[in-house]
Amino acid sequence: MAASHEIILVAGVLCLLAIFAGLLSARVGTPLLLVFIAVGMLAGEDGPGGIQFNDFHAAYLVGSLALTAILFQGGLSTERAMIRQALWPSIALATAGVAISAAIVGVAARWLFGFHWQEALLLGAATAPTDAAAVSVLLHLSRAAVPSRVTAALEVESGLNDPMSVFLTVGLVELLTAPGGLHASSVALLFLKEMVGGAAIGLASGYALLGLFRRLRTERSVFPVVAVGGALAIFGGTQVLGASGFLAVYLAGVIVGTHEHAAREPVTRFFGALGWLAQIALFLMLGLLVTPHELPPLVLSALTVAVALIFVARPLAVAACLLPFRWSPQEVLFVSWVGLRGAVPIYLTIIPLLAGLGMGQTLFNIVFVVVIISVAVQGWTITPAARLLRLTA
Repeated sequence: MAASHEIILVAGVLCLLAIFAGLLSARVGTPLLLVFIAVGMLAGEDGPGGIQFNDFHAAYLVGSLALTAILFQGGLSTERAMIRQALWPSIALATAGVAISAAIVGVAARWLFGFHWQEALLLGAATAPTDAAAVSVLLHLSRAAVPSRVTAALEVESGLNDPMSVFLTVGLVELLTAPGGLHASSVALLFLKEMVGGAAIGLASGYALLGLFRRLRTERSVFPVVAVGGALAIFGGTQVLGASGFLAVYLAGVIVGTHEHAAREPVTRFFGALGWLAQIALFLMLGLLVTPHELPPLVLSALTVAVALIFVARPLAVAACLLPFRWSPQEVLFVSWVGLRGAVPIYLTIIPLLAGLGMGQTLFNIVFVVVIISVAVQGWTITPAARLLRLTA
């Protein structure tokens, strides 16, 4: 009983510290996600807090719950105009863009560090997705006046690109753990189950949840509870069926958020707060999970990966995907620069650890440092980048 009470106390204190530290840091333009991670690291085993937390099974569960809330909230906040303006560019970035970025980072890791091809590509797959929370939060806090289709493409892409990264990560982990058991037909089947299955379940579940909201006659305070249960059921059920719960819960949020019904306002307001709580919990947990004294030997390697990702892989992937849509060079460069990494890449590296891969801990530490560099460098420079490229709303 005493241990349970102490855990509750620590969770509340860390949450409050993260919020107040974020409010103070916002005055000097520090990305909030860095603050949340820093608070977690200070509370961890190498910091003054001294909390030892290395349970990756619990981390995967907490991460899945947090991302369910974040992605559903991201879908709720996606407007019809955003979908009309940037649906196809976003789909291209979320599929082909992720694959191109993963391949380029994989080639760089193979050439620079001598990783095996599967390990190098696994590093590329983990670092490929942009983060819905990081992109949305930092875009809004930066107040950068950019064309609406650019903002729409960045936000919709960040909500859609997780399934492709999960597909690549899971496929490569299976290839490393069972080299002879993965064939072209099984890869194609896995892709169809992840993408097509996730999209179909998400759209069907979204309309089912919408129908429930339109028929349900109850107090307004009950609607958010129904939405939470629905989001969790959609994510968990889709994952159990072998499809992408990330894609399904995001699309379900889009359906619920872009149609009129009595629950729309209370559900949107509730998930706005729940999304923030999920982000704080996720980044605090990731900060606790890392062991800072293990990072210095890997800083140079992570810095090299970050440079390859930010200045080579992301720009080439974005240019290739947006070329058919005739976007201006300034828009392409801005979309390239705001490809922020966040919690999702770190979360993905938990999968190799749970699979028992020997390089899992090294991969986790490298990706953790890459995310810190991405949020710090790109997050701090969104507004100057928009001004430099002379983008205006």
